[in-house]
Amino acid sequence: MTEIVKLLRIAIISSAALILLAACGNKQPAASEAEMEETNTEANQETNYFPAIDRYLVNEIGKHYAKGEHCVPIHSIVTVDERNSEDILVWGDFWVFNYNQVGDTLKCVSGGSHPGRMHIRQKENGFEVIGFDQVEDGDRNLLSAKEIFGDKYDAFHAINSDSEAREKLRADGLAVYAKNHNLSVTMYQDYGWPAKKLPSID
Repeated sequence: MTEIVKLLRIAIISSAALILLAACGNKQPAASEAEMEETNTEANQETNYFPAIDRYLVNEIGKHYAKGEHCVPIHSIVTVDERNSEDILVWGDFWVFNYNQVGDTLKCVSGGSHPGRMHIRQKENGFEVIGFDQVEDGDRNLLSAKEIFGDKYDAFHAINSDSEAREKLRADGLAVYAKNHNLSVTMYQDYGWPAKKLPSID
């Protein structure tokens, strides 16, 4: 198991909400606050920057989507540069999904992909995201992705284009989120698609 995969598994298990796959809804302005606050009730317990990434995705990115009962961030990390604790660089494929619970199913309301490079500062009691260089939409998509990821672009493209791995990461993240929030759900569903079974989490 690679170091990045190990870090991702730690992040999935330790964060109260997580990480990624197919876009499933409409962008609409809506507030989506505080789902991540409980992950930082005692900031001195933060030993890595994944909770800070989650908070940023929920509070700064998720609020621009149609609101759901549950905002779940998903992130697939490409690489990290920790040499400067005042500006830790995290390149990744970042996603946000909003869900409503209907019976035993989490139904996707909205969501989307926001790949790019996060700037994170280490503080005395934890971490915070201080900037986010996002890959642009439209005609600038490919060019901006290559500018932001540089020599890491091929690694990003491999992650971003592997739909099977992204779906598994998303399903695992949702399963952990459901367990951590004591949700009585066994399925998740995108609009217009059949519901899928959530994996078991030990």
